Amino acid sequence: MRSFLGVLAAAFLFSFAAYAAEAEGLIKSIDKENSIITLDDGKSYKLPGEFDVDTLKEGMDILLAYDKVGGENLITDMNVSE
Repeated sequence: MRSFLGVLAAAFLFSFAAYAAEAEGLIKSIDKENSIITLDDGKSYKLPGEFDVDTLKEGMDILLAYDKVGGENLITDMNVSE
């Protein structure tokens, strides 16, 4: 029974990873005070709390993974090309 519950719990945790989405584009604007970036498609994404916003610049090409939580797009991973 314990092994069944372990497998069930693992399946439950991995199912959340499937809901992650991706976005790609150029950074249109950066709201440093609220740690939010907006891409050239008009969609906004919240940066993780520990992220140094000063490393980003408008016009940078970016690929990011995000989760939708409470109506916000929370960035979980990011790749920046200069």
